[in-house]
Amino acid sequence: MSPKPYTHKDAVAYRPLDWTGVQPPAFPAVPEHVAIVMDGNGRWANRRGLNRIEGHKAGEEVLLDVVAGAIQAGVKHLSVYAFSTENWARSPEEVRFLMGYNRDVLHRRRDQLNEWGVRIRWAGRKPRLWGSVIKELQHAEQLTRDNDVLTLTMCVNYGGRVELVDAMRAIAADVAAGRVKPSAISEKMIRRNLYVPDMPDVDLFLRSSGEQRTSNFLLWESAYAEMVFLDTLWPDFSREELWRAISIYLSRDRRFGGAVDVPDAPA
Repeated sequence: MSPKPYTHKDAVAYRPLDWTGVQPPAFPAVPEHVAIVMDGNGRWANRRGLNRIEGHKAGEEVLLDVVAGAIQAGVKHLSVYAFSTENWARSPEEVRFLMGYNRDVLHRRRDQLNEWGVRIRWAGRKPRLWGSVIKELQHAEQLTRDNDVLTLTMCVNYGGRVELVDAMRAIAADVAAGRVKPSAISEKMIRRNLYVPDMPDVDLFLRSSGEQRTSNFLLWESAYAEMVFLDTLWPDFSREELWRAISIYLSRDRRFGGAVDVPDAPA
């Protein structure tokens, strides 16, 4: 059953993909998978004398803008950290807001994203997550399942460590039942037990706000990701900031653990 329709006051205007009028640079290549830690909402609000919740609200339009920019640039996979397993430690007021906010953003924006050809997927745990949030996530997944322009993975109630714990538990259950031999456990088997098994490895790991840490986001998938940390707070972010991060990514020499011989400097 579809979630109950919202009233007209919850509706948002349709946005054409290029509503800002800006176009991306002519990139020679783009990362296939970009993962974003959308950080800085609280600091943005504090600097303006506002409640932290107002910072989260300001980020909704930014997310839509960045999704549009990813499509324009040719990115095929975009994963965003919407609510972590550690976020439950925040104030009850903020947790309640974030639960309702994630649900409502999905409800307001899913038709828009569907028209853009975006496939929405969910990565995360069900326990503790509001039933209404789960319904919206599942409805969005069903609605957009055949789209292939961009895959947007909403990481809600997600943590990189618990994802690996859940994968290990599933494999351990198979071993205990005699379906799998311990010697058969491999990286491929672990990947098959992750929340989104066919998610490609992250190429560009991007964090806004100037903080330089991964915060337990897509730990397995980001093993060889290029890390880019931009000072811009999330509510001030835009598709142009995404394109700047892609330019930085393209300047990197990705070796995937290999070595490149560098000649000795002249004496």
